[in-house]
Amino acid sequence: MRNFLAASAVSALLALGAGVAYAGEDVTADTVIASVNGTDITLGHVIVLRNQLPEEYQGLPDEVLFEGIVSQLIEQTLLADYAEATIADIPREIGIALDNERRALFASVMIDEVAGREIADADIQATYEAAYGNLPPEPEFNASHILLETEAEAQAVIEELNGGADFAELAKEKSIGPSGVDGGALGWFGLGMMVEPFEAAVVGMEVGTISAPVQTQFGWHVIRLSEKREKPAPTLEETRPSIMDSLRQKAVEAEIAALSAGADITRPPEGFDPTLMRDTSLLLK
Repeated sequence: MRNFLAASAVSALLALGAGVAYAGEDVTADTVIASVNGTDITLGHVIVLRNQLPEEYQGLPDEVLFEGIVSQLIEQTLLADYAEATIADIPREIGIALDNERRALFASVMIDEVAGREIADADIQATYEAAYGNLPPEPEFNASHILLETEAEAQAVIEELNGGADFAELAKEKSIGPSGVDGGALGWFGLGMMVEPFEAAVVGMEVGTISAPVQTQFGWHVIRLSEKREKPAPTLEETRPSIMDSLRQKAVEAEIAALSAGADITRPPEGFDPTLMRDTSLLLK
């Protein structure tokens, strides 16, 4: 329904130009700015419909938006009143859709209210300590590799390196991996970022050494470990946004759990056929 309203409002904008200014004082959301056969259209109606427009239309001049939205509301009122007066059987789906829309709107209001409650610094600190307080530093590695098709080729490259060949030049010349053009450089990476045999080899290496041939699903690797460092746990300030999002989500879940505990709720009986939700013909009965 919101998409329909937005699309309809935009279509009206295309045919409208000059703006309208309201000259009254003490303007509120209840201020009547138009009417259709005695049905009032208020500034509040305009504000809500404007907020429902796609973001790309929010930046249009106020004069254009105002004229277009007011005209759209007038047209909708005309059509809605005509439908109620002339259509004997309003589709049942309309009433059900309104029920669902009302539920969704009020639920959204409640979620915003709960999620918007102030979060105590002590709760943020406690959540940080629980998640990161005892987190050990994580090792990171800066390595390069030369990827080859066979073990024999990998062993031959190792012999060249032991004889003084330049690792980066050999990578550019012989590596079949995408990093070959960069001299085999992989940059910094942490645990879990490389396939298991490759990672296991790097973890067991000393800085400045070259590995024996390492086989993965990609081929045979000759690895050089250039640097190793310990990555500290993230700081409280770095994690604050995600912690607050998590605490807001938990607050909403707790509110729903509390409401559920005090409510009389029944659910579909066991064995109820879920495919019935596809049967739109039931709306006609």
